[in-house]
Amino acid sequence: MTEDITQLAQLLGNQLSAKGWQISCAESCTGGGVGYAITSISGSSAWFKKGFITYSNEAKHELLGVSEGTLTQFGAVSAQTVEEMAAGAAKQANAEVAIAISGIAGPDGGTPDKPVGTVWFGFFINGQNISQKLLINGDRQAVRIKAIEFALSNTLKLLLK
Repeated sequence: MTEDITQLAQLLGNQLSAKGWQISCAESCTGGGVGYAITSISGSSAWFKKGFITYSNEAKHELLGVSEGTLTQFGAVSAQTVEEMAAGAAKQANAEVAIAISGIAGPDGGTPDKPVGTVWFGFFINGQNISQKLLINGDRQAVRIKAIEFALSNTLKLLLK
């Protein structure tokens, strides 16, 4: 993890602790990187509940309750899917906050509509579901690292609103 990611995870933990809230995450293309960053912080067990690595559509459906219809109609890399992932992670963990990430890290798997580097983020904040898309340039590792950094940074921004 980069120093920036570690610092963001610490700041996020401080905000969650101040609110008395818990966080969960549901990750696909980042493969548990957000959970790793969060649990790298000493004391994170006070505010981190559960993490889900749901790389397959089957896992998204079975573990998080993402509708098969959503996956069929919109695909795994979509606003609809990450919103359902985030809501499912929050529900499964009984947490006020959840982060969900699904994207195409590459180098394969891109399409004209969803090129490599397309990443959707879902943020569930105390009952509110927000999604955001980024197109991240770089190789597979760069896409994953930038996605982890954005997920932590944006969650922190949403908590500070």
